[in-house]
Amino acid sequence: MAASSSKQTRTDGVHERLRADILSGELRPGQRLKFPDLGARYEASVGVIREALIRLTERGLVRSEPHHGFQVTPLTDAAHAELTDARTELEVLALRRAIADGDLGWESRAVAANHRYEQTPRTDPARPDRPTEEWLHAHAEFHIALLDGCANRRLLEVAASLREEAELYRRWLHHDPPGPGDPSLPDEHRELLDAALARDPDRAEAALRHLAGRTSHLRLLAGIDTDADTA
Repeated sequence: MAASSSKQTRTDGVHERLRADILSGELRPGQRLKFPDLGARYEASVGVIREALIRLTERGLVRSEPHHGFQVTPLTDAAHAELTDARTELEVLALRRAIADGDLGWESRAVAANHRYEQTPRTDPARPDRPTEEWLHAHAEFHIALLDGCANRRLLEVAASLREEAELYRRWLHHDPPGPGDPSLPDEHRELLDAALARDPDRAEAALRHLAGRTSHLRLLAGIDTDADTA
């Protein structure tokens, strides 16, 4: 039992490090994930690494192909559009359930997550076309908190998996700086929160679909080679 628990702990650790390296861009889209290289990088056995990769495959961050092994999920504009469509429909359902099921604790967590999101700078002046890691995390946590009032945990698990893959895309999309007169993202997220707290599912759905529409038109940054085979 102790050996099994120790292996699970090692797998959890490697899983989290791999996930962080993928989401941060240390491991690039399309990059082959070779066991010898990963073993040296994370100081773990093939068995532990394989289990971690399988878990990441289930979350959409890694792809596995027969005879080709594992690779960081390749990114394409067409796949991003399909993912955004599927994620929007599922999150709308989960949001409506959250508004119906959520209690005071859910409201408090959503308000706290939105406050953190609003107070986190979106970009670094040196890289205005890329969101900061802190903003990406705060943004994801807000949306997760907003849906967390949904009582159907299986629905939330699927929604979380799609959002995880969307976060991978978000790191490699070109984000235009807001122009004069453009509504700010914090204001639009505040509208989404206010509608949810008002228990107005139609207004909340409209706000969520509007935000999804903002993302759907974005394109991958130039130079992202999704078929790269580097280690």
